[in-house]
Amino acid sequence: MSKKASIGVTGLAVMGRNLARNLARHGHTVALHNRSEERTRALVDQFGDEGDFIPAYSAQEFVDALERPRQVVIMVKAGAPTDAVIDEFAPLLEPGDVIVDAGNAHFADTRRREAALREQGLHFVGTGVSGGEEGALHGPSIMPGGSVESYQSLGPLFEDISAKVDGSPCCTHVGADGAGHFVKMVHNGIEYADMQLIAESFDLLRGAAGYSPAEIAEVFRTWNTGRLDSYLIEITADVLAHVDASTGKPFVDIVADQAEQKGTGRWTVQIGLDLGVPISGIAEAVFARSLSGSSELRAASRELGGPRRAPLSDISGFADKVEQALYASKVVAYAQGFNQIQAGGAEYGWDIDLGRVAAIWRGGCIIRAKFLNDITSAYEAEPGLPTLLTSGGFRKAVEEAQDAWRSVISTAVALGIPTPGFSTALAYYDGLRAERLPAALVQGQRDFFGAHTYRRVDREGSFHTAWAESGRPEVSS
Repeated sequence: MSKKASIGVTGLAVMGRNLARNLARHGHTVALHNRSEERTRALVDQFGDEGDFIPAYSAQEFVDALERPRQVVIMVKAGAPTDAVIDEFAPLLEPGDVIVDAGNAHFADTRRREAALREQGLHFVGTGVSGGEEGALHGPSIMPGGSVESYQSLGPLFEDISAKVDGSPCCTHVGADGAGHFVKMVHNGIEYADMQLIAESFDLLRGAAGYSPAEIAEVFRTWNTGRLDSYLIEITADVLAHVDASTGKPFVDIVADQAEQKGTGRWTVQIGLDLGVPISGIAEAVFARSLSGSSELRAASRELGGPRRAPLSDISGFADKVEQALYASKVVAYAQGFNQIQAGGAEYGWDIDLGRVAAIWRGGCIIRAKFLNDITSAYEAEPGLPTLLTSGGFRKAVEEAQDAWRSVISTAVALGIPTPGFSTALAYYDGLRAERLPAALVQGQRDFFGAHTYRRVDREGSFHTAWAESGRPEVSS
């Protein structure tokens, strides 16, 4: 075979197919492979005029079609299927070749695979890709991990096909081994929180102020012209404005109120617990989806008593208050997510540039939003920023929003409208700014029943009170 491909894609379901097409549209020759030959033929038949494709119908033929260093992109289901594909292709590759996992893998699996393949002289690059099937085709946000050497050959291709904001590619080398998939995991956790907060805004505008879905769609369209300008706000307006053709009812009213999940949000919370990072907003969003799917539990609890209060009689200014609460809560969610990335970098030895992460999320990805420009600027100005909430612009905006934020949550509580996202975001904010927390009492309780010791505010060291002894003497430990 005379002509060689600069990159190959194996796994041609929707995401893999669109990523291959994106590469070809940008002038790259792409080798194609799929376990089912029909998908390979179908892609060439349907989209062969979009660029140069080299179809391959065996693993060896696929590898032979690639120029050195070979770059193999795997787009299959996470877990065992990914391991199976790696096991199939790794023996056919040579030192210096690159295997890219562009699926939603757990970063711990990526670290394991990277270490094993490194021993064989192969580069393994766990790569987060956000933007869904449209992003994969038209320009996603791309988060590659792996070695610096692998990015030297792979980076230019990925930067070429990524989304662009102000001419800058939404792709950067995130860090070693599993850093790319870790950052993508946190991205998805923030996405969960963002979606939950938007849903709570809808619920408040409808349940407390009596707006119809169509009216709320217009509110969201107005919000999308200001500081809340984002992909998720934009599509929310479209969803709320949509009318079901068969019933004539608002589309949102004919959809079962059970939100599903694929696991990345749950991973984010689990790893947050492992790292000791309080990502309460993301956790509440995951739990809210779990509660929505607990059909039997909800059915058994339907008759539980609640407040007997009518919706608001005066709704003037309420939508503005909800906007302020939404913005403040979103800042908290992003602040928690970036804190988790900081903690992950420290734990696993990744040198992650948070400003660059924010920059590549400005386009292509699901959480792309106007205020990511401000997050980028905040971390560029202060790389060691402890939290976005102390950054000048965000601090001022959240402080100015807090009266409305508190008012909206009070209204929700009075009317029995659940707002776990708004409420936990405010609790986190208040917890950060509190001079003293009741954790002192918790630690005292722990010392009483388990001799877990405590630290004092007036001198160094660890101490234990002998609670069962007369006079309860204190001893240092």
